[in-house]
Amino acid sequence: MTIVPSPLRQEYWENFVLHEEDIEFLYNYLLEEETPLTPRELVSALIEERIRNAIQELEKQRIGNGEIYLPKGHYIAGQKLVFPAMNWRQGEVIDVRPAKNPDEPPFEVIRCRLDDGEERQFAAGLEDHRLNRPHERVRQDEFLGVHNVLAQYGGQLEEKLRAYSATDRPGGLVRIAGRLFPRSLLVDVNTGHLNLAEAMLDMAGGGPLPTATLLEQVGLASSANARLLEFSLDLALQEDGRFDEVGAAGEVLWYLNRLEPEGVRETPLYLRYHEVEHDRTLLTKPMLDLEQELDDELSPADGKSGQADEATIRLIYPHWRAGTLPLSPRIRNLFPTAYEAPRIRFTFVDRDTKEPFTAWVVRAKKYVFGLRSWYQKHGLIPGSLLHIQRGKKTGEIIIGSATRRASRDWMRTVLVGSDGGIVFAMLKQTVSAAYDERMAIAVPDVEALDGVWLRMQKERPPFERVTVNMVRELAKLNPQSHVHASELYAAVNLVRRCPPGVLLTFLASRSWFAHVGDLHFRFDDLGQV
Repeated sequence: MTIVPSPLRQEYWENFVLHEEDIEFLYNYLLEEETPLTPRELVSALIEERIRNAIQELEKQRIGNGEIYLPKGHYIAGQKLVFPAMNWRQGEVIDVRPAKNPDEPPFEVIRCRLDDGEERQFAAGLEDHRLNRPHERVRQDEFLGVHNVLAQYGGQLEEKLRAYSATDRPGGLVRIAGRLFPRSLLVDVNTGHLNLAEAMLDMAGGGPLPTATLLEQVGLASSANARLLEFSLDLALQEDGRFDEVGAAGEVLWYLNRLEPEGVRETPLYLRYHEVEHDRTLLTKPMLDLEQELDDELSPADGKSGQADEATIRLIYPHWRAGTLPLSPRIRNLFPTAYEAPRIRFTFVDRDTKEPFTAWVVRAKKYVFGLRSWYQKHGLIPGSLLHIQRGKKTGEIIIGSATRRASRDWMRTVLVGSDGGIVFAMLKQTVSAAYDERMAIAVPDVEALDGVWLRMQKERPPFERVTVNMVRELAKLNPQSHVHASELYAAVNLVRRCPPGVLLTFLASRSWFAHVGDLHFRFDDLGQV
C-alpha cells in the first residue's frame, strides 16, 4: 500500500484548470443522468473522476515495466519484477537457487538487482506468506477523499465551472436557477410557446407562476423527462426580455417584466447616488463602527456577513420616501437570495396584524421595495425604528415598528422656503412610533421636498456646499452649536443620497470642523468660504 504523490496534492486543486476532456466528461455525465445538475453535483463527479484517473495512471506506471512480485510465484533469470512492499521499486531477477532451510517447506531464493543497482534476495515458491495477499489498490490519502476536496476547494471549483458556462460557446453548458445542462441537448422552445407563457402570466397579473404551471398550458410535448422540459422552458424564458425569474434560491418563479412595479424595474430617484470621491483611510475606529451601525446599503462591506435572525434598523428619508429598506451587509442574510435572479419577489408579514404584503429584493441595487403603504399605515417618519426578523416559512419576513401611544413631541422639522432653501425648526409633531432622536426628522411638506430633489438632480451643487449648509442649519438647534455625525447623515439625505462614509471623511478632512467628542463636531466659519 502507498500514498498517492503529486499530482494529486493540495497545490493540484489550488491550481485546478478545466480541460476539454473535463468538459467532455461532464457532457457525458449529464447525458447519462438526463437531467440538469448543480455546479456542486458536477464538481463532485469531476473530482471523483480526476482522482480515479490519477490513481489508475499511477498504478499503470508502477506495474507497467514488470510483473508484481508475490512470494508464492516462480521466477526465472532475466525476468523484470515490481515490488509493492518496497514502494513499487523495480528490479530484474539475476539468479534463482533452492533455499537451504530445513524448517520450512521447499522454496526458492531469487537474487534481484533493483533499479538503483542494489542487490536483494527474496523468497519464491513460498505458499504461506503474508505478502501473498493480493496487493491493495493505490489509495488516496485522507486529504484527497472526494468529500474533503469538495469541502476545501468545492467553492472555487464551482466558480471555475460557472465561469466556463458563462462563456459563449456553441452548444456549451447553460445555466438556469443554479443548474447546468448542454444547450445542444435541450428541448426546442419556440416563439409560440413563449407567447402562450406571456399570455398566462398576463392573466395572472404578471405572476409569479412556477415553470410547471406554465408547462401545463404551453404545449411543449416531448419524450424528455419533466425536469429537462422545465429546464428547457426556463432557459428560453430567461433569454427572452419579457420575462423575469423572481424566485428565491431553489425556487423558480416567473413574472412579466413590464408588470413589475416601477421601483423594482428602475432605481427610485431618492436612492440614486452620484459618486463623491473620498479618502476612507481618514476614518477612525468610532467612525467605522457608526458606518456599520447605520446600515446604509452604499457602505462597503466589512468582510463579514450578518448571521442574526433579526435586526433593528433606522429609517432614513430616501428609503422612507421610496418605500424601501437598505439591503446592508448586516441584514441582507435575512432576505431571500437567488442563484441568478436580479429581482426576488417575497412576502412581508406585519408583526402586529399578521397581514401579509408583497415586496421585492432588488439585488443589484441593494434595496428592498414595497413598503410605502405600510410606512404610511403605521405613521412612520424618517428616523423611525424598524424591527425585522426571519419568518418560519421560507421566503417570509416579519416586520414591525416599535409602536407607542400617539403624542405631540418637539421634533426637528424640515421646512422648504419659497426660494427652495432648506431650514430646520423645532416644532411639535404628532408621533405614534418609536424613533432615533438624533435621526428623526418630520417632513410636513413632501411635495416641496420632492422639488428640492429634482433641482438637486438637475443642478448638481457641490457636495461641500450642501453639507456645510446642513451643518449650519442643524447647529442653530443646539445650544452648544454641536452636530452629531448621524444627525448630519440624516439631514444631508433629505436632499441627496449620500452614504455615511463620505460625510465622515468630509468631517475628518476639513479644518473647519472640530471634533468635540463622541462624534460630535463644532463648525468654525473662519477660513471657510
